[in-house]
Amino acid sequence: MNKSKADSPEIKKLRFADPLPELIISGQKTVTWRMNDEKNIMAGDFLSLCRSDGSEFAKAKVVSAKEVVFKEMTADDKTGHEHYDSDDEIYEVFSQYYHIKAGPDTPVKIIAFELLAQH
Repeated sequence: MNKSKADSPEIKKLRFADPLPELIISGQKTVTWRMNDEKNIMAGDFLSLCRSDGSEFAKAKVVSAKEVVFKEMTADDKTGHEHYDSDDEIYEVFSQYYHIKAGPDTPVKIIAFELLAQH
């Protein structure tokens, strides 16, 4: 008998470019924003946090996850995330990360996490 995904908790992998792993390990970064969340990340999920090369640097648990469009993000949504000087800078950075045009109406998932272990 095949087990469904619901029967065995899946650890979802998220990659972070430098210098973000160090910000996460130090506790300065506790939130990530993701466009096109094909992993369907939800509160309670377990994460493998990896560097760009795929090497794991920490394990974490999702505390909360919600989807909004960039222009609807609140100050609370931005707490725990690296700072950007303007909305235009956010759109430019995320357009580069995802190779698609990001703007005020682009959906983004706000994922807050807590570290469980670091390597």
